[in-house]
Amino acid sequence: MYQKEKEISSEQLFDGVVVKLFRDEVELENGTKAVREVIKHPGGVCVAALDENNELFMVEQFRYPFSTALTEVPAGKLEYGEDPEECGRRELKEEVGATADSFEYLGCLYPTVAYDTEIIHMFLARGLHFGEQHLDEGEYLDVKKIPLKEAFRMVMENKLPDAKTQLAVVKAYFRIYGEAL
Repeated sequence: MYQKEKEISSEQLFDGVVVKLFRDEVELENGTKAVREVIKHPGGVCVAALDENNELFMVEQFRYPFSTALTEVPAGKLEYGEDPEECGRRELKEEVGATADSFEYLGCLYPTVAYDTEIIHMFLARGLHFGEQHLDEGEYLDVKKIPLKEAFRMVMENKLPDAKTQLAVVKAYFRIYGEAL
């Protein structure tokens, strides 16, 4: 059964560039107290960008927490209060050098529900036009094209471990093909 927790106190422990960490004391439905550590994050976007041949534009970049390069759909962090579609269009231009005629909302995901407020908004971009990349300072990545059917297979074979990429690929696949392989 659903139990609402009432915040008793909240203490900010860390104020970082991307996240803020809080230690909250809460009262549970039965009156007992508990501690919740919460990371507050402005959220993000990711874009499954497809060309006219249903090839998906992906980026490969080093991810420090995992000490490896990962292949992902283009993505980025929202600024607080920023419109997710505007952010998605900006990130697609920055990382791939593309703009899109069509930008379809595919929904959102909550990647880490136990302790993080991040919400990632997913988009399907089509009708692509290409120009130059405009990477952020300190951002290094390689752009790859992978057929959507192959990216779907890679997800199903656990070759694309990034959660936002997995879900965006699966949603784009079903939007385009309407059924599993």
